[in-house]
Amino acid sequence: MSSTVEPSASTEREVADAASPDMTSRVPASDPALTRAPSVEPYTGPAGGWGAMHSVGRHLKRSQAPLKGVRALLATNQPQGFDCPGCAWGDPLHGSSFEFCENGVKAVAWESTKKRVTRRFFERHTLSELREWDDFRLEDQGRLTEPMRYDATRDRYVPIDWDAAFALIAERLAALPDPDRALFYTSGRASNEAAYLYQLFVRLYGTNNFPDCSNMCHEASGVGMKASLGVAKGTVQLEDFEHADTILVFGQNPGTNHPRMLGDLRRAAERGARIVSFNPLKERGLERFADPQNKREMLTHGSHRISSHYYQPKMGGDMAAARGIAKALFALEAQGRFTPDRDFIASHTADLEAWRARVEATPWATLEDQAGLTRSQLEEVASIVAGAERMIVTWAMGITQHEHSVDTVRELVNLLLLGGHIGRPGAGACPVRGHSNVQGDRTMGIDEKAPAWLLDALEARYGVAMPRAPGHNTVGAIRALEEGEAEVFIGLGGNFTRATPDSQRTERAFRRLSLNVQISTKLNRSHLMVGGDALILPCLGRTEIDRQGETGASQEVSVEDSMSMVHGSAGIQAPASEWLRSEPAIIAGIAEATLARVLPRRGVAPGVVDWAGLVADYDRIRDEIEAAIPGFEDFNARLRQARGFWLENAASQRRFDTPSGRATFSSAPLPEAVMHQRLQTRREAGWLTLQTLRSHDQYNTTVYGYDDRYRGIKGQRRVVFVNPDDLARLGLESGQWVDLVGLDHDGEPRRAPSFKLVAYDTPEGCAAAYYPETNALVPLESVGVGTDTPTSKAVAVRLEPSRRIA
Repeated sequence: MSSTVEPSASTEREVADAASPDMTSRVPASDPALTRAPSVEPYTGPAGGWGAMHSVGRHLKRSQAPLKGVRALLATNQPQGFDCPGCAWGDPLHGSSFEFCENGVKAVAWESTKKRVTRRFFERHTLSELREWDDFRLEDQGRLTEPMRYDATRDRYVPIDWDAAFALIAERLAALPDPDRALFYTSGRASNEAAYLYQLFVRLYGTNNFPDCSNMCHEASGVGMKASLGVAKGTVQLEDFEHADTILVFGQNPGTNHPRMLGDLRRAAERGARIVSFNPLKERGLERFADPQNKREMLTHGSHRISSHYYQPKMGGDMAAARGIAKALFALEAQGRFTPDRDFIASHTADLEAWRARVEATPWATLEDQAGLTRSQLEEVASIVAGAERMIVTWAMGITQHEHSVDTVRELVNLLLLGGHIGRPGAGACPVRGHSNVQGDRTMGIDEKAPAWLLDALEARYGVAMPRAPGHNTVGAIRALEEGEAEVFIGLGGNFTRATPDSQRTERAFRRLSLNVQISTKLNRSHLMVGGDALILPCLGRTEIDRQGETGASQEVSVEDSMSMVHGSAGIQAPASEWLRSEPAIIAGIAEATLARVLPRRGVAPGVVDWAGLVADYDRIRDEIEAAIPGFEDFNARLRQARGFWLENAASQRRFDTPSGRATFSSAPLPEAVMHQRLQTRREAGWLTLQTLRSHDQYNTTVYGYDDRYRGIKGQRRVVFVNPDDLARLGLESGQWVDLVGLDHDGEPRRAPSFKLVAYDTPEGCAAAYYPETNALVPLESVGVGTDTPTSKAVAVRLEPSRRIA
């Protein structure tokens, strides 16, 4: 592409009004679909149903390409179509014609939009101006269309051609005195093929600096399960939900975060399975669901219950709750009312007695205080678990974003091991991942702590020594930037500065970069945090046709879902711009230009990898994956099977790759005090434990709108959900404006201004608000033990009346 080519201005849309400086989610006046007065109205309907259908229509209309969106939806999660760019919930082997949900529609409409961000947009707006816009408004401008480079003299992005962009990156990377001064971020959106090429390039360059989205979400799941079961992934397949008679759901809100899960939970409930949910907030998706594909139910405005039992532990209390269930189970065993799976335990496990001793020595008062649940409630759950023949335990970030998350994951696995619920149909561990290929990226080697077998395999395949020292994870990357130990950042998707904790510190650190490279589909705040040079490299989306090679053959990529199913994804729509490139092609372009400068210094021929040849035909990339990564034998042939193939999980076959060769019960002590207990003496001063969460019109850092239907929020995002008794105790009222004040950092208070109080059904002392607006309150130093995952579900905050009155 030549930088002198002018894209058409006719497709560009610019919102005329300006958002407020405090980024308070003002609705653009030029968007009638969103111009509703902010309000809070309790929602009484079910999840799904007509509310979901109306939302689908609104978002397709707002994309300005509704027919294009409808055609795309019919190909979503289909064998000859593309994988939904939303969540990582599995696809059934017996699929239907409609394998998408409301939030999948939002993701597809968001990507398929007719709106475009061309060079003319950047001619009109400086970065200083754009930093005052909120997250929705930035991404709502539409699809990026051509490579851009930051011009500091004009404070604007200006066009650059692809070859010049690759040459600039190569020059800066080659000039670094140490490869570890570069950071290479990966979003879970990236395909297996892109992730494999990325990790190969970065390791050939000489570093393991792979901060990625796993560091911020399910790291504890992998660490905990690896220690207990010898695998870092869940052990169930989607079809196991058809056979489970008991499902324990911890710390997740499927109605918003992975709505297709509701269909599987509902079918389990319809056949009599007991679904027991643990969540501090009452979430409608865990209570009732109306299936939009059920014509009779839609006509009668009916719905079906999801949870047979619903408990609201205090934040951070899930480990104590699980231990209380175990304590009650051991009491039932003593009474002859529960029998552990003794054959399984004897043949396949270790360290039961150490755990039993720990559980039985823990007083009920300790468990009740930390869990925020009563002994009778936990005994009630134990009676359900005692009768389970096939039990699944499923969890998400309500479990994994705490200081003691690894031990909590292991405590949940303990319950499964006690009943022998590993390696049998309808039973097992099911961590529900977020982005559509976050699990696959880790399988492909996106890991700052690279396993030795992977490095050995890469060295054998390519004949080049690979770096062995652990690299920076996400929190480590921010610290490295703060301390001047890193200066180049390349982001493969995502919105790093809005996904990470301690927002002001992260943004200040980012502005120390000498080069910030973002491979993206839409404009976001991470593009605006510039110090020296910056590049925007626009890429194809999941819905778009990817043509490569001299023949322009359409390419297929692959992804891995939460159930370890690997399946293909091929776009069906014309690209948003003729200047877009695929993620594999962009990575290959950077790699070829950079390694031509770097490898000869190490006595290695730069042609050790044929980057252009690999990108010309993605089957060749899959051949490389097959040669280096176990489980991908006959990769290309198996990928073309209907709905792909399952990556065998040793633990699901009752083979445990632990030091003892057995599944291991964890006997870790309970935390001495979790956040809500630490703040007990400070409650009168207005301190609460805050969890950050998504609204219903949101996926990760992508904000689709200003509504949160199931929580009754319309036209706004700066709200904080607080128990009514806490409001009364603090002399505050629902609807009042407050500032959220966190812990100080070097004498500087962490503050998120102007939040409206909403009385909500959440435990006393526990509050909730949306991220990324509240990420500023999450201390960079507050991380999970053994994971470095930010503790975004246990943030100490104080409510302070705000100067804002309306």
